[in-house]
Order: sequence, then structure tokens, then C-alpha cells
Amino acid sequence: MHGANRGLSTDISRADDSRFAPISEREVLFSLVPKQRAAQDQLQMSTANTHAANSPHSKSNASKPESARIDPETVTISGYAVGERYGPDSVVTQDPTDPSKAHARIGEAGEYPFTRGVHKTMYRSRLWTMRQFAGFGSADDTNKRFKYLLENAKGTKANTGLSTAFDLPTLMGRDSDDALSAGEVGRCGVAIASIEDMHRLYADIPVGEVTVSQTINAPAAVIWGMYLAHAQERNIPWTALGGTLQNDILKEFHAQNEFIYPPEPHVKLVVDTIEFASLHLPKWNSVSISGYHIREAGSNATQELAFTLRDGMEYVEECIKRGLDVDGFAPRLSFFFNSHNEFFEEICKLRAARRIWAKAMKERYGAKNERSLLMRTHVQTAGCSLTEQQPLNNIVRVALQAMAGVLGGCQSLHTDSMDETLGLPTEQAVRVALRTQQIIAHESGVHRTVDPLGGSWFVEALTDQMEKDANAIIKEIDDIGGVVAGVHKGYFRRSIAEASYRFGQEMEAGDRIVVGMNAYTDGNDEKQVEILEIPHAVETEQNARLAKMRASRSNDEVKRALTAIRTAARKGENVMPSLVAASLVRCTLGEQVQAMADVYGRYSGGPEW
Repeated sequence: MHGANRGLSTDISRADDSRFAPISEREVLFSLVPKQRAAQDQLQMSTANTHAANSPHSKSNASKPESARIDPETVTISGYAVGERYGPDSVVTQDPTDPSKAHARIGEAGEYPFTRGVHKTMYRSRLWTMRQFAGFGSADDTNKRFKYLLENAKGTKANTGLSTAFDLPTLMGRDSDDALSAGEVGRCGVAIASIEDMHRLYADIPVGEVTVSQTINAPAAVIWGMYLAHAQERNIPWTALGGTLQNDILKEFHAQNEFIYPPEPHVKLVVDTIEFASLHLPKWNSVSISGYHIREAGSNATQELAFTLRDGMEYVEECIKRGLDVDGFAPRLSFFFNSHNEFFEEICKLRAARRIWAKAMKERYGAKNERSLLMRTHVQTAGCSLTEQQPLNNIVRVALQAMAGVLGGCQSLHTDSMDETLGLPTEQAVRVALRTQQIIAHESGVHRTVDPLGGSWFVEALTDQMEKDANAIIKEIDDIGGVVAGVHKGYFRRSIAEASYRFGQEMEAGDRIVVGMNAYTDGNDEKQVEILEIPHAVETEQNARLAKMRASRSNDEVKRALTAIRTAARKGENVMPSLVAASLVRCTLGEQVQAMADVYGRYSGGPEW
């Protein structure tokens, strides 16, 4: 879950805004209290200074007395105290000059600022892509799972894509036979160390027709180079390849810790991939700017929203510094958000994200192409919300989170499997997760109209407030010098830790109920699901294949290819051509990563607090 439970309760600061009370993670007050406090139905409101002003779209600003008490049941996960009811006096939803039209900030789907969706007809004409995350064991094991997923998606109107999970050694840029990889090969994803593994991973899969997502960050450029080289050897033109490279290194420094080089050269590599894709792969999303991992690390929804979009702005600014035309690369930028348990908060987060991004691209960066303004996003249900206790309950959590992602207007969706807190998903758990999406798509009727919650007084008010608060955080990041400067100052880690700590306090106090964890615990000791176990043979067989490949390749070609990578890195050139060339001569993942480390150095991490 979000954070350790510390046996503390927390006072909730309320803003003057009578509709929402966002909590400042930098001003929130914590107080040691007796355990009996956990049983109280209400929390005493803090008299601390509040940080949020009224929404510019609010018609009412009546403030509540400082002595009022807040019922914790009215407070969202992100700290918004929700009013009892909303109506026409709560928020403006109509155009003031023409009441038959929506207010300009709400607009229509497919039109600026895209609050209601990026496409005019949304799911009426095309369902979201059902992109199930898969990867375990060997490349052959995962190839079978990919084919299973594609077979089970037949007959649906949704586009089906593959999403690849890599094991920890691969995520850290190390070969399967590296000493530090021992015991981890194939455990939390698929082991990929060379182009030969890439061929086995996608064998008999028409990658020129099926979109492929690759969840890889620190060594993303190398893995992508292997994928492009593998397509080249299969005579599949790069122009036919569609998919997404996660490739968002900034969130690794904030949350997930899977980095190799210092922030500056790592961001340079992201720009290299964006530039290369803009020149050679018109259907490829070269970066998926990710809030998902930020949320999984313990942030609240507003922080996830702000940090993700500001990370995206950092990449845009670095591309512009490279001399790239914003309208040449921005249409292929994509995003990746979490969908947590707070149903309406998650919907409003996605609506606010589209509006903030469209305004930033138009007003801050001068984009002219309408496609540059679109915040196209993948959504994955919240792994951090799943519980080891009573894992079958996770099916319900995932269904609600998936529905929130759909009502929020996502373009693709992954639904977690019920057993992911226990191990890699079993085939049965994966099937249930996929069927959850298919039931939403075909039985709920949610796709029949565009943005069915648009114009709701509550939804529009919360969207406005989240937009306002996220923009305030973005300005704060701007003021400290941008994202990379914030990484070096520990800004993001500190903010996430504070939010996680607050959640842990609320849960320990009983103010935040999690079924099966701190309430309704009957049945927790029962074994309810089978667990997928990865045999050690996966590692030994993978290392044997790798040794055989090393023995059969040309060492002279490998040496020349690695020298070319170092030269490109040292000169500040785009490294992608040299990475593709190195993959073609069977240089391994670890060798290519180390060649760049010889120039960039390795990063041990910034300040923790």
C-alpha cells in the first residue's frame, strides 16, 4: 500500500473554498494522539494556514467556521473535503453568452481544450485498446502468453495491443548472466539480453499489425534498438511499426529508482529516441510520460497529475533546445496514468490533464498542429491498491478503477490481475482481468455516449479544482528551476513521501478503510488463489543461450560497434543508429549499456529528503 502505518492520526487542513479543501502536503500538521482517537467518527480541523483559493468558476465562496469538524468519510484520498451536494450555484457549466452550449473550458470532445476527450465520437466509433501487461520467465514463455491474449481478444471491437513487462536485470540494463542478476532472471518479467531474445519474444506475432508497448526506462534506447533491429531482420519496415516505448526516465528519479546514468545524460537519451522516431517511425510513441509509478510510490492524485505533466514539459523543452520543431514530435508524445480507488477523483484527474496539457502546448510552447495539443493516455489500474488479504476482492477494485479510466476518456487500458500482490499473474487471473474490460466494453453501455459525466456540477467542480492545484505545483517546479533541478534537490521524493505518510496515518487511525486490511478481515487466513512460480531452470537455460550466442558472434564486429556507441555518446550525437547497428551484430544489452556508462558515468541517486 501507499505507506507504512505509524499509529498516528492526522488533522485535516481545510481551504477557504466551500466546495473543496485540498491539503497542502508541505503545510499539513501531524499530531500524536491516543489510540482511542482512531475510533472517533470525526477529526478536529486544523487551524493551519491553508494554501488554496477559490476556483475562478465558483459562484459561491462561503467559508466554513474554523471550529467546524470534518467527517473523514467526506475526504478523498488526495485530501479534498467534498460537499454534501452540488448544483448550478456551485460551478459554471454553461456558456454565459449562449446557455445552450457548454462553457469554453468544458467544450466538446475532440475540440480544444479537450476536457471531454481527444476524439469527437470517443468510444462510439472506436473502443479503447485493451493492452494487457505481460511478461515472465523466458522469451518463449511470454511469447505464449502474448498469443493467448491475442486469441482471447478476438471478436471484440477494441484494438488489441501487447504490453511487455521485463525482468529486473533487463530493467536495470544488465545481462541475464551478470553476477548481480543471479536469482532475478525472469522473476518479475521477461528476460531480454540480446536481439536473439527479442526474436523469440515476438516470434510469429505480426508486429507490423499489432501495436507493442515496452515498459522499459533506463535502458529503453538499447531495448528499442534491439526491437528495431529485430524488425529489420524480419523485413518489416519501421514505418509499419506501431507502439509505445515507456522511456520516461524522470519518473524513475522521482519514484521507481530504475536509473543508470545521471539525470542530464538520461534525459538526452530520451530526446535521442524522440528525434529518431520523428524521423523514421511515424506510428511510434517514443515516450510514455508516466504518472503511474509516481502514484504507486505514494503520491496523491493531484501530485501525480502535476508531476507527470511537468515531466512532459521538461522533455518538450529539451527537444526544442535540440532544435526540433514542436509540431514535428509532440503529436507522438503519450502519457500513462494510474487509476486508483477514489472513483470521481480519477475521472476528474484525466479531464484536468487534457486541459492543462492542451493549454501548455498552445500557450507555453506555441504548438500549431492540433494533434500536438492532445494528451493521449494509457491507464492502468492501481497495483498499490490491491491487497494480499482476500485477493478475490481485487477483482472488484480493478473493475471500479477500470470504469473510472474509461469514464475519464483513456485511449488504452490495462487491468491488473487479482493475484499481483502475491506473484506474477496466473493464466486464470489474466483471463479475469481481460474479461473485466470486455464486460465494461460490451455490457455496461458506457461507450454509447461521449463523456457521459460531462456537465455534472460535481465532476466539473472537482476537475476545476484539480486543474488549479496541479497548475500551482507546476509553477512551484518552474520556480525551482525545472524537473532536473528538482531531482537534484530532492523535491519530488520529499513530496511523495509526505503524501504516503499521511495516507498511512489515516489508515492506521481507521479514517481510511481498506477492506480486508483494517476492516472486514474475516477470511484473511484462507488460501484463495494459486500462485505462479518461476522455476530456476529459466535462469540456467537463459544463460546457456546467451553463452552460445556470445561464442558464435564476431568479436571484432562487437568491438567496433561498442566503440561507435562510445563515440556517438562522447560527441553528443544521437546514439540510436549506433545502438541498432550494435544489436544487429549481437552486442548484448549489458554491453551496450556499459559502453554509454563509460562516457556518462553511473548515478547512485540524489537526496532522499
